[in-house]
Amino acid sequence: MTPRVQLLRTAIGEEHDVFVVRQRGREVASAIGLESQDQIRVATALSEVGRQLFARLGPVLVVFDADTGPSPGLVVSATARLAGEPGEVDALADEVAVAQRLVDTWQLDQESGQVVITLGRTLPATAPALTPARIEELRGELAVLVPSRPVEEFVVQNQHLLATLDQVQSHRDQLLRLNAELEETNRGVLALYNELSEELEATNRGVVALYAELDEKSAQLREASEAKTRFLANVSHELRAPVTAVLGLVRLVTDPGSDPLTAEQRTQLDLIRDSAQDMLVRVNELLDLAKAESGRLEPVPVEVDLHRVFHALAGTMRSLATRPEVTVVVEEPDGLPALVTDETMLIQVLRNLMTNGIKFTVRGEVRLAGRLRDDDRLDLVVSDTGIGIPEAEHEHVFEEFYQIRGEVQAGTVGTGLGLPYARRLAALLGGELTLASTVGEGSTFTVTLPLRTGTG
Repeated sequence: MTPRVQLLRTAIGEEHDVFVVRQRGREVASAIGLESQDQIRVATALSEVGRQLFARLGPVLVVFDADTGPSPGLVVSATARLAGEPGEVDALADEVAVAQRLVDTWQLDQESGQVVITLGRTLPATAPALTPARIEELRGELAVLVPSRPVEEFVVQNQHLLATLDQVQSHRDQLLRLNAELEETNRGVLALYNELSEELEATNRGVVALYAELDEKSAQLREASEAKTRFLANVSHELRAPVTAVLGLVRLVTDPGSDPLTAEQRTQLDLIRDSAQDMLVRVNELLDLAKAESGRLEPVPVEVDLHRVFHALAGTMRSLATRPEVTVVVEEPDGLPALVTDETMLIQVLRNLMTNGIKFTVRGEVRLAGRLRDDDRLDLVVSDTGIGIPEAEHEHVFEEFYQIRGEVQAGTVGTGLGLPYARRLAALLGGELTLASTVGEGSTFTVTLPLRTGTG
């Protein structure tokens, strides 16, 4: 069922009927509920279409329909008989194209020897609904309307034109005012842009200067680090010779084939030997750190027998645990896969960690264990039941020469190089060294290594 319902029909049989059609268009548009400006647009478009059709093709039938579909509105069709040249329709379409912009819908059809131009305008949401009762009411209102004379309609048309011109002038004045405001705003934006550009350039110059200074400082730091490394290496070499000589002399004097010593002399020589050995350990730590920093340490991967490494560490570390309350526990590495890495570096890392655990454990145990991770890497874990490390110090303990002062540490001699060196070696082996610790409960150091050094 078509949603269109006829409201009114009229015709253009003479030239002055164009004014009647314009009047009818305005009246129907007003009655159906279109707003004032839309009424003028419909009337203007319809009069232009009617004038062109009548001028080119003769009499025109005009039908006003109400569209009661999903988008209700006014639909007007103008029909004329086609009797001209084949190109007449194209010329007509060009002539009435301007009217197309005044309406919402537009269609030009050529069928059965006729030309039909259909135009439509959608009702606003505030317009009354086009119910059957409303349609009948509209038909009654429109049926009693009497067309005015062409002159009167011409006057109305002129009034509409003047009102439109006033509106256009008002819009023009408003546009001029807005343009002036926009130009003023643009000048402000341009001034702000220039100011910001100057500030940005100044900032960029400052950033460039800062980067240059940072580069210079970085170069100085690199030079200082290299100088420190050279200094540590040189000092270590220079100290090793006299310390080694002292140890050699002590062994010579305490040799059974040498002259007998008194008990006091032997005690003093034992103290000299112990101090020299301790000094040699510190000197070796400095030398190892210097080698690591200079990049002269290169891992030499071999297949490592973890059972042999663990047993060797068990014997060495148990001899260092002089407190009877401290036990060294080394678990058997059963079920662990083969590990290809630098054996010497691995032993140094684990020995440093276990020595550190023994040093700061008053009672309990220091334990070495191994376990395979889900990502096919190996964890070697050194845990203790010592005094623990405060969380704020977890990263500091890996800094060179850094030592935490406390009840037990105060009586412990050290250089603060063991943990930094262990972390450097772990990195050279392609792994990492991490710490978990709780004050009063102990610490756990975990060395995570790939099963083959160099595979990440």
